[in-house]
Amino acid sequence: MKTDTEIKVEGTKVLIKAMGTVEAERYIALMAREKFDYTKWRKTMLPEGSVQEISKAAMQYRGKTKKSKR
Repeated sequence: MKTDTEIKVEGTKVLIKAMGTVEAERYIALMAREKFDYTKWRKTMLPEGSVQEISKAAMQYRGKTKKSKR
């Protein structure tokens, strides 16, 4: 099991790699500034259903958007 410090360091590295230094720092500042409940946020950001159901819906959506672009 990783320590809290290891998780923080790894998370910061991932953010910087994905977003760049400035945007990662802005993201961290925004999250620290706001009264934030990650669990509530995650529930509103992710569709309900199992991974398989979400994947199936995404594949169906992708198929529809490909057909409409032809």
